Amino acid sequence: MAGPSIKSDEGKKKARIEIIPLIDVIFFLLATFVLFTLSLNKIASVPVNLPVPVPPTNPTPPDPDMVTLQISDQGTCYWNHELIQIDEIAPRLANLKAKVPNPRVLIAGDDRAKFGITVRALDEVRKADIKQVSVETRTRATGR
Repeated sequence: MAGPSIKSDEGKKKARIEIIPLIDVIFFLLATFVLFTLSLNKIASVPVNLPVPVPPTNPTPPDPDMVTLQISDQGTCYWNHELIQIDEIAPRLANLKAKVPNPRVLIAGDDRAKFGITVRALDEVRKADIKQVSVETRTRATGR
């Protein structure tokens, strides 16, 4: 009796899901949707007339209350485009503080300025008790 029950189990087929045709169908659908969405990408634009910048005919005069102090990589400084030594900063700041009631200082550096010299210039501005100090975050050409 054991023989016929084994034979009946071998005759039955198990249900299987074939993966290979499903992968083909999924890739086909994916490619169809990608191509369909790319064909819908029509860009609608509105023509815009942007203003053209016009250089000023009368440039604004420099602000007398503001001093640009540029630090160079040579250890020299520029006081409003005038070449000075680092030791001349303190007397000039004291003179500026005496002449101008609300002085402002912009500290700039060229692309190779040393950090130590810049900190020394900031210390001199702090010692001169000038409250409005700005540090320019982009570099300039030396002396400009």
